[in-house]
This record gives sequence, C-alpha cells and structure tokens, in this order.
Amino acid sequence: MWVLGALLSVYSIAVVFKPVEAVEHRMTFLAVALPLVFVCYRSGLAGRFAKLARRERDGDLPTVADWALAALSIAVLVYPLLDIEAFRNRGSGAELSTLDVVAGLGLTVLLLEAVRRTVGGILSVICVLFLVYAFFGNYLPIGWSISHRGFDLDQIVSQLYTGTEGFFGVPLQVAATYIILFTIYGAVLDYSGASKFFIDLSFAAFRRSRAAPGRTVTTAGFLLGTVSGSGTATTVSLGSVAWPVLKRAGYPREPAGGILAAAGIGAILSPPTLGAAAFIIAEQLRTSYLQVLLYATIPTILYYLGIFLAIEIDSRRFGTQAVAVDVPKAGRLLLRFGYHFSSLLLIVVLMALDFSAFMSVVIATGVAFLLSFLDPEHRMGPKRIGEALAKGTLGALPVTAVCAAAGIIVGVITQTGLGLNLSTIIVDLAVGNLVLTTLLAALAVMLLGLAVPVTASYIIAAVIIAPALMNLGVERAEAYMFIFYYAVLSEVSPPTALSAVAASAITGGNSYRTMMMTWRYTLPAFLVPFAFVLTPNGQALLAQGPIGAVLVFTAVSAVAVASLAVVTGGISTWPVRALCGVAAVLLLFLDTIPIVAGLVVLAVAAAVHLITRRRNPA
Repeated sequence: MWVLGALLSVYSIAVVFKPVEAVEHRMTFLAVALPLVFVCYRSGLAGRFAKLARRERDGDLPTVADWALAALSIAVLVYPLLDIEAFRNRGSGAELSTLDVVAGLGLTVLLLEAVRRTVGGILSVICVLFLVYAFFGNYLPIGWSISHRGFDLDQIVSQLYTGTEGFFGVPLQVAATYIILFTIYGAVLDYSGASKFFIDLSFAAFRRSRAAPGRTVTTAGFLLGTVSGSGTATTVSLGSVAWPVLKRAGYPREPAGGILAAAGIGAILSPPTLGAAAFIIAEQLRTSYLQVLLYATIPTILYYLGIFLAIEIDSRRFGTQAVAVDVPKAGRLLLRFGYHFSSLLLIVVLMALDFSAFMSVVIATGVAFLLSFLDPEHRMGPKRIGEALAKGTLGALPVTAVCAAAGIIVGVITQTGLGLNLSTIIVDLAVGNLVLTTLLAALAVMLLGLAVPVTASYIIAAVIIAPALMNLGVERAEAYMFIFYYAVLSEVSPPTALSAVAASAITGGNSYRTMMMTWRYTLPAFLVPFAFVLTPNGQALLAQGPIGAVLVFTAVSAVAVASLAVVTGGISTWPVRALCGVAAVLLLFLDTIPIVAGLVVLAVAAAVHLITRRRNPA
C-alpha cells in the first residue's frame, strides 16, 4: 500500500506538468485512492466476514474482505476507462448498458462504505437519504416545494457515474489536485524537520511571562497547521508536546484543552494552506487560490487576536506562571533552521506571479526537499522520499472518500432542483429578512457540521444555503466565505466538536467543558463572519475595497474582538460585560452610526468598570 500511495503521489505531480482530460484524471485518481481506503482503514464488518472465511490475518493487515472490496473498486473505475468516449456517449444519451448500471451502483455502495470507514456512518446515511429522495420525490405531496417528477435507476446512475455532476465533479477534482498536492507538500515539509522547528521556535519566541505558555501553544498550532491542514490532526500533534508545558504553567485541564483545540482549528482557518473547503471555494468562484488566501487573511488575524486576548485574561484568572523549556534561543533557531519558512513564502510569491496553485505547490515541495539536505538529521534520501510521498497520499484518503461521496449529494441536488427549492424555503422562513436568513444559515451549517466533516458540510451548504444569501443581495465571495467559516466552526461546537474531544483525551479533562472552553476562545470567529453579509462594508474584512477602508474596518473589528474578550473573560462585573457585548455587536455592523454608538457604549463600560474598581479594589 505504501508503494501504491507513493505512485499516486508521483502521478498527481506528473499531471501538473502533463495535464490529463478531467474525467479521465479523476477516474484514474479514484481508481487508486479508493482501493487504498479499503486496504488502510479497518472495518468491523469486513473483519467478521474474514473470520467466517477463516482467512483473517494479523489484525494490522488487510483482511480478505478488504482486498475483495479493493479489487471491486478497481474494476468499477477501470471499466469506463477502457473506452471512455463510448462510455460518456452512452451517458449523455441516457442509454446506459446493464453493465454500466451495475458498475455505477457498485461504485455507489463502495463509496458509502469508504466514507463509513474513514469519517463515520452519518454521512453515508445522509447520502442514502438523498438517493431515496431522487427515486421517490414524486411521491411527495404536489404542493410541497421539494417534490419533483422522480427519476429511475438509469437516470440517477447516468447523473452520478457518467459526467461531472456526480462522483467525478468539482469536489473530487479538488481532492485529486489541490488537496493531494498540498498533503504531499505537508508530508515533505514534515520529513524535512519543519514540524520540530516550528514547535521549538514557538517555545523559544515568547519571553517568560505567565501568558507565554498559552501564546506559545497557539503560535505552534498556527505554524503546524501549515504542515497538516487539519484541525484535529494539529490538535493531536501539538497536544503531546504542549500539554505537559501547560500543566506545569498551572492551566486546569479544560482550559488547556480549549487552547489546544482552538490552536488546532486555526490550522484550517489560516493561510497559506487553509482547509480542503477553501480549495473548493476557489473553484466555485472561478478565482485564484491566492485570492481565497487574501479573503482569509484579516479574519485569521482577528481569530488569533481573540485567542491571545483570552489567554492573557485567563493567565490572571488561573494564576499561571512562566515555564522554562529547554530549547535553543529563537535567534539561533532562525539562523540555523529559518530556511523552513522559505517554501511557504514561495507558494504565495509564485501565485502572485501568476503561477497556478498546482505548479506553485509542486515547486515549493521540490524546494522543501532540497532544503532537507541542510539538516543531516532530516536529510531525505530515497527511503524518506518514498515515505513522504506515501504519507501525502494516505493523508488525502479520508477527504478523497468524502469528496467522491459528496458527489451523490451534489448530483441529486442538481438533478432534482432541490438546492433552489430549499434556498427559497429558507428565505420564506426568514420573511425575506437578511438578518434572519443569515441566522438560519449559520444554524443550518452548524447543525450539518455536527453530523458530517467540514468539507462535506461546506459542499452541501454551498449548493443549498449560498443561493438563499445571494438572493438577498449578498455577493458570492461573502456568501461562500460565511459558509466556510461556519462549516469549520462546527468542529468546536457541542456536542461533537472533534478537535475539543481530541484535546480532552490528551489532557484528561471533561470533554463537554473542554468544548465550552474552546467555544469561548473561538467566539470572535463565530461573530466576525456576520459582518461579511450584513453590511456592504463587510467586504473590507475580506481585504476587498480601498486600502483605507480595509484598515479602518479591520481596526474597528479588532476593538469588537477585544470587547468580546471582556465578555467571555469574566474580568469585570456583569453590567460591564453586558455593555461590552452590546458594543461588540454594534461595532461589527461596520457602518458609521453603529460604530459611533458602539464606541460610546464601550466608553460607558470602561467608565463603569473604573468606578466599580475604585469602590471594590478586590
């Protein structure tokens, strides 16, 4: 499997230099990736079948059933590639052969099982419900907005299997291009010693103060996120190193877990890599990935500002103390290993010079490989190169399964017109009011994110909820970025909150209280996206518009984030915190009158705080 993983990475890099026709490329990519899912991810059901056959091997190795599913995956994906033109012609004419239908149904079942193995069964169930809706939507009452004429088996298989509206659509394209290339880059960066350097530098960078441990962990999470691009993976990688330091500093288990989870989530909110959904945004907006990075820059600054302020407040609440960590001085680390930053910067520079994102990340990967020879301990010989290439592919497998299976949802929504109908329902429920529509949209995305991974929840919400926002005058970029942030924030929202659960497992804290602490640290990220859509000036937070307006509204938003830190930090009386909450909401409307009102309320809060403090110094 390591060999296949390395070969798929090589193929993905080669396609950058010698492009392959879109559907053929996606089918070929999935024909290797899907079998690897069954070989690499265990299944209780498959294990039981193997035991019945009395051919189960070591539990760490694939079973007979796993290999059988892998072989079936190859068969149903290689079959159309044998004569791709004839296959597509049959699909476009809706004249599929019996073998076409059987292969299409087989791929559907295999993808549902692949998703169940990689991210859990809920997304599989949702996909099945969409298929049932496609079959039986004509049985719904005619007056219902979501009823349709109904589609037979051939029509549904044709939609999902033969074109670019189903399995082989934009989500899988993103997995087969952006995501695989960035996971390869992240793996090479990791093998070159960058992860260790980022953690060491974070611990060395901050002076020894009571807030330094928390700030250090947050910074390390941001830097590690450039390697992993995954919130949960960053939380786990960081936690094993950072939890002992936070514990020595005096942080209770739950606040420490909240810091770890918030730092991990920052990995998929922050340039230069962001998460998988950001690549899909670039495709949907038909813009460059660099533009999406620009959209995310100011929200990222505000996100980390909120965390740092909360950490500063908590260091006083919990009476934390400075911790000495045995690492070289920051200057020495930068002089010796600072070259690890060069490939990250190179990606941005190359895209600014109009190189494609694909070519930019491939070149950066090559540079990271060459730079590994500057460190004898992490020099990448043939064995380490193969391991890094394999790790790059294996890191992309869960997202690939999700993206391919999401094609079922996207295909059904497109075929039945469900997206337009649901967006109309949302607007009707909100009585055409933008504020209510935005609140309903945020709630819907968060609820969806509780059940499915970030990428899947974004894909579903983008085709259903984005039109509702755009129908009320919200620009496409603002609508998609709003959905992106709420899809990501589902990872810190109770009751699932994967990153917080992972952090609580590391610290031994209560998982629910860890979720709530994480929510408190990330609160600005929940409120700032509303500014994107509720005011025309919200585009300034996406770095759009005159530079003066961008700077002014960013500063106003920073004051709002500081006000939110007072609200959640418990550093003053309830009247003061209530006033600060009102001020924060007013400031985030980003218009002249609300800003002035917000500043007045904030001034009143400061005055009340000073008076209260003089009367009661304790």
